[in-house]
Amino acid sequence: MDTFLEFMSNIPWWIWIVLVLIAIALYDIFQRKHTILHNFPIIGHIRYLFESIGPEIRQYFVANNREELPFNRIERGWVYASSKNENNYEGFGTDQDIYAHQHIFINNAMFPFKIENNHPNATDKYFLPCAKVMGQFNNRKRPYRPASVINISAMSFGSLSAKAVESLNKGVKIAHAYHNTGEGGLSPYHSYGGDVVFHFGTGYFGVRSEDGNFSMEKMKKLVEDNPFIKAIEIKLSQGAKPGKGGVLPGSKITKEIAEIRGVEVGKTVLSPPNHKAFSTVPEMVDFIEAIAEETGLPVGIKAAIGKLDQWEELADIMTKTGKGPDFITVDGGEGGTGAAPPSFADHVSLPWVYGFGDLYRLFKEKELTERIVFIGSGKLGFPAKAAMAFSMGVDCINVAREAMMSIGCIQAQICHTNRCPSGVATQSKWLQRGIDIPLKSERLAQYFKTFRKEFIEITHAAGYEHPCQFTMDDIDVNVDDHNLSKELSRTYHYLKTPVPFTSMQDLKDCKYLGGKH
Repeated sequence: MDTFLEFMSNIPWWIWIVLVLIAIALYDIFQRKHTILHNFPIIGHIRYLFESIGPEIRQYFVANNREELPFNRIERGWVYASSKNENNYEGFGTDQDIYAHQHIFINNAMFPFKIENNHPNATDKYFLPCAKVMGQFNNRKRPYRPASVINISAMSFGSLSAKAVESLNKGVKIAHAYHNTGEGGLSPYHSYGGDVVFHFGTGYFGVRSEDGNFSMEKMKKLVEDNPFIKAIEIKLSQGAKPGKGGVLPGSKITKEIAEIRGVEVGKTVLSPPNHKAFSTVPEMVDFIEAIAEETGLPVGIKAAIGKLDQWEELADIMTKTGKGPDFITVDGGEGGTGAAPPSFADHVSLPWVYGFGDLYRLFKEKELTERIVFIGSGKLGFPAKAAMAFSMGVDCINVAREAMMSIGCIQAQICHTNRCPSGVATQSKWLQRGIDIPLKSERLAQYFKTFRKEFIEITHAAGYEHPCQFTMDDIDVNVDDHNLSKELSRTYHYLKTPVPFTSMQDLKDCKYLGGKH
C-alpha cells in the first residue's frame, strides 16, 4: 500500500490534469444529452460556461449606459447612489438620446415655486405625502392618507427573502412610506413598524380557509391584531403575467413560508387565475364593500390593463351605487418581480402608459376620478417618470424592482431560481447572510428620501407646490419624426382631473396621514 501511494505521489501534476481531461472527453463523447459536448468534447464546456455568465458579461463590459433592460446602467447607478446618499449627478451633459421615441420632457416654468421660511419643505426637504385620502369618499371608518407618494409595491415573503422583507419594512418606517405585503400573506418580517397594505390574490394566503376559499373571519382577526395594516388590496392581475395565477417555485417554499401560506413544504404553489370569492363585476363590488364594512379599512384593486369592457361595467356600477374600490393600482405589462413565461411577460397586457391612459380616460368620462386614489406601478421609481405619471393622473407610485436594487439587487434576473446572488430573492440562508438589515433598511429609506427630494425639486421647477398639480400639458413626449413631440393631453386624448389641493401644510396637519401608529 505504501509503495502504491509513493508511486502515485511521484506522478507529475500535469499527468493528473491530462488524465482528468481524458476522463471528461470520454464522458462527453459517450453522453447523448448535449450535441455540442458530444461533437466538441471539453471545448464545448467553455461554450456553456460563457452562456451561463453571458448576462453578467453584457451588463458590465458590453452594453452601453442606456441600452439594457429592464433597467439600464444609468438607472441602476442612480438608485444605488441615491440609496447610499452618494453623488448621483452626471456631468458633461446627458448621454440620453433626447430625440428618441417616447422620450419625455418636463416643461419648466419661468419662475420656480418659491419656498417660504414657514413652508413644510423648508424644514423637511423630504416631506411629500399623497394629496388624496383613501376611503374618504366612501366614508370608510379608517381612511388613510399615505405619508409618501412613493411606496413599496406588492412583493411577498417567499418571492423575497426574510432579510429582504425585514429590511424593506424597517426602511419604510424610517421613510414614512407603506409596505405592500404581496400575495404571500402577512409575515413576521412585515411587522417592524412600517405602514402595511395587505394584499391578497386568488390563493388567499394569510386569509385562507381550510378548503382554500377566502375567510372573512381571518381577515377581520388579521386587521384587529395588526393595527399597522392601513388598507387592503385585492389582486385581479399583475403586470408580469396578467390572466395567469402566481407561481412560487417549490425550491423557495420553506417550512416557515408553508405555515404562513397554508401550503406544503417544497411543493410549487400555483395560484389559480380566477377568484373563488367572486366571478362577476357586481360580485366583486359587493366583496369589496363587505371587506370594507367588516374591517373599516379602505379597499382597492390591482390589475394590469387590457380590454376595457369590464372596467366600464365597474365604472357604471360605481356611478349608480356610489360603491366600489377606494383605490386602483394599475400595473404595467412591463412588470415585474414575478416569474412568468416569456409569452406572458413580453406580450400580454398593455405597457403602463397605455394601460393607465385608457383606464383613467374611461373613469374621467364617468366623472369618477376624484373619488379614487390612483396608484401607478411599472418602472416609475425615477423622478422624471413619476412626473409624467402624476401628470397623467396618478396620486402615488409603487416601486418593486427599484426598491430591491436599493437593498442590493444587481439585476441578475434569476429571481425564479432561488439562486439570487445578492440574497434578496432567495430562501437560501447562505446567500441571505450578506444582507445587513440595519444598513439595507437605511438605504431603502434614503432612496425614498432622495426620490422625494428630487421629485419636489422637479415639481418646483415646473412652478408647482405638489406633484398632484401637474397637468397633461406640463409634459411633452416624443411620438414620431413629425413635430417631434406632443403634450400628453394630445398623445393620450384626455385631460387629468384637477386634484383638490390647498397646501402642503394642510397635508402635514391631516389627521389621516400615514406613518402615525
